[in-house]
Amino acid sequence: MMSKSDTKNAFLNNVNERSDELERISKDILSHPESGYKEQRTSRLVAEWFATAGFEVQTGVGITGVAATLDTGKPGPHIAVMGELDSLIVPGHSFADDDTGAAHACGHHAQIGSMLGVAAGLVQDQIKNTLTGRVSFFATPAEEYIELGFRERLREEGQIEFFGGKQEFIKLGFFNDVDVAMLTHTGGETAGTIGVGGSNNGMIGKTVTYIGRAAHAGGSPHLGINALNAAHLGLAGIHAQRETFRDSDTVRVHPVITKGGDAVNSVPANVQLETYVRASNVPAILNASEKVDRALKGGALATGATVEISTSPGYLPAKYDKQLTEIYRNNAASLIGDDNVIELPHSTGCTDMGDVSQIVATIQPTANATSGTGHGIDYFVENYDLAVIKSAKAMGLTVIDLLSDNAQLAKKVSGSFKAPMSISEYLSRMRGFRSVTTFSE
Repeated sequence: MMSKSDTKNAFLNNVNERSDELERISKDILSHPESGYKEQRTSRLVAEWFATAGFEVQTGVGITGVAATLDTGKPGPHIAVMGELDSLIVPGHSFADDDTGAAHACGHHAQIGSMLGVAAGLVQDQIKNTLTGRVSFFATPAEEYIELGFRERLREEGQIEFFGGKQEFIKLGFFNDVDVAMLTHTGGETAGTIGVGGSNNGMIGKTVTYIGRAAHAGGSPHLGINALNAAHLGLAGIHAQRETFRDSDTVRVHPVITKGGDAVNSVPANVQLETYVRASNVPAILNASEKVDRALKGGALATGATVEISTSPGYLPAKYDKQLTEIYRNNAASLIGDDNVIELPHSTGCTDMGDVSQIVATIQPTANATSGTGHGIDYFVENYDLAVIKSAKAMGLTVIDLLSDNAQLAKKVSGSFKAPMSISEYLSRMRGFRSVTTFSE
C-alpha cells in the first residue's frame, strides 16, 4: 500500500491531468447561469460527469441537487465535499442570461469545478484503497437567498420546505452520518491568497405585502388608501431603528420594493417588499426582527392600510471548526506558501454553510481569485488555477489527511466537535422561525 505522501502525490497528478477539463466545465457553467431551484442544466451536467466517472449518483435532491459517493469499502468517517449550483440575478453582467438576468456573480461555477476536482483526484482505486470511510460530493441548489416569492410557491406546493439547498439536504437526511464538511468559496481578499477561518452572519427573510384601496390617483385619491405610502413609512421606521443595533451584533437590514403598485393613475393598493434581517447571533436576529416588524406595522397604522408580514427561516450564523481549519491551512500552504494563506475576518454576509456548521465540523475557506464587487456586474473569476485547481487540491489533500491511517485524524476532528445542536434540534429551531402576521388599524 502507498504511503500517505505517495497518495497525495498521486492525487495531485490526477488533478493536474484533468485541470483543463475542470476549468472548461466551470466556464461552461458560467456561460449558462441558473438561479436557485432552477438549475436543471447545471444539475444534469454535474450528474452526468459523476456517472461517467463511475460514482454512485442520486439526482433530484431538493429539486435539483446531486449527491455522489466514493466508498472506500472500509467503514469509517464520512466527509462531505460541496459545491453550489446556483447563480444570482445580476442583469448587466457580461455572462448574464439574456432572458432571466441570472449570472454567476459570486463564483459558484468555480466551486463546482473544485468539487469535481476533488472527486477526479480521489476516484482511482490506488488512492481509494489507502483511505478509510466515505466521501460524498454534494452539489447543492439555492444558496443565494433570492426570489423569495418563487420559493414560497415551491414550499406551498410541497416541493421544498426550506429556501436554502443545504437545508433541504439536512432535512432529507443527507447529513445524518456526515462527520466533516467542506466547501471552498471564491473571494476578493488579497489576490492570489487562500483565506481560512472567519465566520458569517445568520439571517431570516421576510416578504411583506401592504394592502390599501385603489382609487383614481388624480380624480379621487381621497377615496383610496395608498399602500405605497404605507410601505415608505414602514421603511422609514426601519431606518429609524438602525442606531439601536449594537455594532458587535453586525446587524444588517436591507429591504427592496418588489412591487410598487399596478398603474400610475391608480392609488397603489398592493405593494410588496422583501428584506433580510442579518446578525452575528440568533438573539440579535430575533431582536432586530421584532423591531423591523414593529416599523412595518407602523406604516400600516399611519395610513389605514393592512400589512401581512411573512417571516421565513434563513441561515444560521457560521462558525468554522478550528482544528479542521488548521489541517486545511497546512495543505493550502504546501501549494501556495505560508505567507499566502491569510486569516479571514467575520463576514456580515450569510451562507447556508452556517447551517451545516451548526451540526458537523465545517470549513469554508476562500480562494481569492476574483476581481470586482461580489454580487456586482463586474465580479469575475480571474485566476481559475487558484479558484478551481488549487482549491480542489487543498480540499483533496485535507480529505487524504483525514481518512488516511485508518481515518484517525477524521475521528479526532469529529470526536472533539461539540455540535451546537442536533439535526432534530436544528430542524425544530428553523421551523420555529416561520410566521405570518397580519396587522391593520
